[in-house]
Amino acid sequence: MRKFLLATLAVSVALAASVGSNELKQARDRQDLPALEKIIAQDEQAAKANEKSADAQYQLALADSYAAEVAMEMRDKRKAEAFAEAGIDAAQKAVAANESNAEYHRMLGGLCGQVIPASPLFGGMKYGQCAQQELSKAIQLDGKLAMAYVSRGVGYTYLPASFGGGVDLALKDFNKAISLDPNLAEAYLWKGVALRKVARNAAARKAFEKALQLDPNRLWAKQELAKTP
Repeated sequence: MRKFLLATLAVSVALAASVGSNELKQARDRQDLPALEKIIAQDEQAAKANEKSADAQYQLALADSYAAEVAMEMRDKRKAEAFAEAGIDAAQKAVAANESNAEYHRMLGGLCGQVIPASPLFGGMKYGQCAQQELSKAIQLDGKLAMAYVSRGVGYTYLPASFGGGVDLALKDFNKAISLDPNLAEAYLWKGVALRKVARNAAARKAFEKALQLDPNRLWAKQELAKTP
């Protein structure tokens, strides 16, 4: 009986997390910042109640990451920086609770990277090394983690070639992510951003169209496609 109850509880927790993740993604896709802030408030309570729970800290970090992403899409760099920095704290706690989890390192590295476009000079100096080290650690732990390559590629997209970045490296990572997960809309979306940056507009449009085919509700992908010649 006890084993049955524990199994039932585990399934319930997994289902709750799945529902929460779906709501989070939907809010991100429609650029609904108030909804994201509401989810963050709920996740903050859960994280405080479960300080040692890596998953609770990760869920809060994920919500902050999505909010930072949407704030940047809406050109609010100040909010984007605040959300990303808040998420870093939660992601650090998740990593501390489970250092062998590649996705936790990926999340921490991605959040460190999200601060940089919002505050290039200060953010680059303070968080650049964190982004590089954590994403490298994620790939070291799990070379098949597609989102780790996407996150690293995003960093390369905005980092000049003279500083070790550039579009060529970014595209290599996005293509690697696609080879690992051909249904990862995020990889095609960022591939389109990188291609347009070097005026490869026809290829960029195809990438955005593929991203929308995989995730038709992603408002930012629609916006990026609309402004690509």
